[in-house]
Amino acid sequence: MTGLGRTTLLGTALVVLYTLAISSADAITKFVAQGYAAPQLFAFSGAVVVAMSWIGARLKREGQSLRTTCPRAMALRAALTVVGSVAFFYAFKLLPFAEVFVFIGMMPIFAGLFSAPVLGEHVRPLAWGALAAGFVGVLCLFPGGLASVSIGHLVALFACVTGTLSMVLARYIGKHESNSLAQVFYPNLALFLAMAMALPFVYKPMPMSDLAWVGAYAGFLFAARWLSVIALRLLAAYAVTPLMNLQFVWMVVLGAVFFGEVPAANIYLGVAIVIASGVFLVYDQMQPEGTPYPWVTRLGARFPILKFVVKTVD
Repeated sequence: MTGLGRTTLLGTALVVLYTLAISSADAITKFVAQGYAAPQLFAFSGAVVVAMSWIGARLKREGQSLRTTCPRAMALRAALTVVGSVAFFYAFKLLPFAEVFVFIGMMPIFAGLFSAPVLGEHVRPLAWGALAAGFVGVLCLFPGGLASVSIGHLVALFACVTGTLSMVLARYIGKHESNSLAQVFYPNLALFLAMAMALPFVYKPMPMSDLAWVGAYAGFLFAARWLSVIALRLLAAYAVTPLMNLQFVWMVVLGAVFFGEVPAANIYLGVAIVIASGVFLVYDQMQPEGTPYPWVTRLGARFPILKFVVKTVD
């Protein structure tokens, strides 16, 4: 296996772990959002993640600091993290859990749109087809569709856009520095400071059980964001985000184990399409830039009439 192939497989494995961690964090968000305001969750969890990032940086070899060589991009990513986190919090509060994931399924499309102007990474035409197929797979999970557009749907769409931009910036920063903990530290520091200022106005006493949930949320969030930063350094953003749709699998598993929800056949179909889309995008990522797909080249050689198609999909 080539070095590019090993890098791609490692990035894929990290994304799979990310989906498990972020799905667990989202489930806790849905639970906590019913009884508390966003600042209460994010002020406490942000402080924990900041502390974990600082400790992690201190424990790394050679005393790696939390300095960044991309201060402006990091500041923008931090701001987007604050806005996106609050938007997702209220999206989970206003909408059923499943409906929010419809919008999360749109993130690969936005990643493809943002990758060209921000990263200079152009998506191949066939990869666009895989992106579209992945979104269709997401829609298969909810055959009834959205009954009507509400403020919750608009908030979820806004959360999707800001969250995708933050991830694309993580990829951009990762191209210029390898200090992954800095990308966890500064966005969560911004989240903690912003939420701490609002906390006195919305604070409600929390029993120890709820504090334990917040602590668990912080742990899952730290793991998810650290894993996503490393994965985005290894894989293109438009390849990472479809793989992140594997969190639908965890949603099905968690729903069956903890809530007794038996998935319908359309859910399995949607998950299959999403996974197939992600697998194809991993394959696309493994091909050197500017190199046509080997099977497309062979197809064009066997059927000369398809040479035009070969040039198009390159």
